[in-house]
Amino acid sequence: MNDQKIIKVGIADLNIVTVPDTIRTSGLGSCVGVVLYDSSRKIAGLAHILLPDSGLTRQENINQYKYADTAIPVLIESLVKAGAAKRSLKAKLAGGAQMFSFTSSSNITRIGTRNSEAVHEKLQELKIPVVSSDLGGNSGRTIEFDPYTCELKIRKIKKQEKII
Repeated sequence: MNDQKIIKVGIADLNIVTVPDTIRTSGLGSCVGVVLYDSSRKIAGLAHILLPDSGLTRQENINQYKYADTAIPVLIESLVKAGAAKRSLKAKLAGGAQMFSFTSSSNITRIGTRNSEAVHEKLQELKIPVVSSDLGGNSGRTIEFDPYTCELKIRKIKKQEKII
């Protein structure tokens, strides 16, 4: 009997997982899937980040999991509480696509690129190395991370599965 579960993470959400379970998110278009993991303790977390910066919202009560600047610190805190060592954390990233063509070159329409840049900046600020990434393009992605192998499986529509 296989007791392995797949923990699913929705849009603007995050969660953590330990061996033997895996963690998955679907529907990464311009969103960025941020996987942080501690390979020695076999624990990982995944945030499905929708927007780059919480400072752009006018709401008082925000969903912290929605923005790169707020979700990544929450994910780190959750991993450390669950037993990960912050100094051992590494990152793998996927998503940040440009899903639609716009005639304008406005920064607002470049949300995938802005999300990718915001995630990189936050991880650099927090001194977490990005081990590998699959960012950009114009295809949606589904990703699944296994904390035992530390492999991130990436599926794109009409493309072969990739592991980073």
